[in-house]
Amino acid sequence: MKKRPMLWTAACLLLASCHAGTGTAGSDETGGPVPTAQRRAAPDLAGNSLDGKPLRLSDYRGKVVVLNAWASYCGPCRAEVPELDAARKHLAGKGVEFLGLNADTDTAGARSFQRDHRLAYPSLSDPSGRQMLKFPRGSVPQGVPFTVVIDTRGRMARVHTGTVTEKELRDLVLPLTRS
Repeated sequence: MKKRPMLWTAACLLLASCHAGTGTAGSDETGGPVPTAQRRAAPDLAGNSLDGKPLRLSDYRGKVVVLNAWASYCGPCRAEVPELDAARKHLAGKGVEFLGLNADTDTAGARSFQRDHRLAYPSLSDPSGRQMLKFPRGSVPQGVPFTVVIDTRGRMARVHTGTVTEKELRDLVLPLTRS
């Protein structure tokens, strides 16, 4: 019972933050993907999508996955939707899947955002912040948006902090589709 307030506090801090800055973490000095031997396993995020359907990250093993963490109240998250959609369309034929990780505590608001912005990929609902807390400590930022590119073996190949552009996303993902 004592862990619950700590979890709630951590989730509130995570959910309350929203940043517009761009940058990358988890990359080598050349700005490329993390070398294969140094990649950390992505946590097996699992739960229900905003549409109420079961969703599990490990079901996408064998494909490159772009996991974008967002919240409906986050201005930078709203701004990057067209960029993500353009990248999704560009990468569709290359074995790349897109998933969202939604940080809203108000699921109805998140569903409205998903509908209004015509998100063409499912988003895992994470109102308690439990899914985000599954990432290895320090591997993802404490605010949204952020994007994690996961390789075909389920390892974090790149973490992008803040909003991401179509070009940045293509540059992050395309090297992984050739390996």
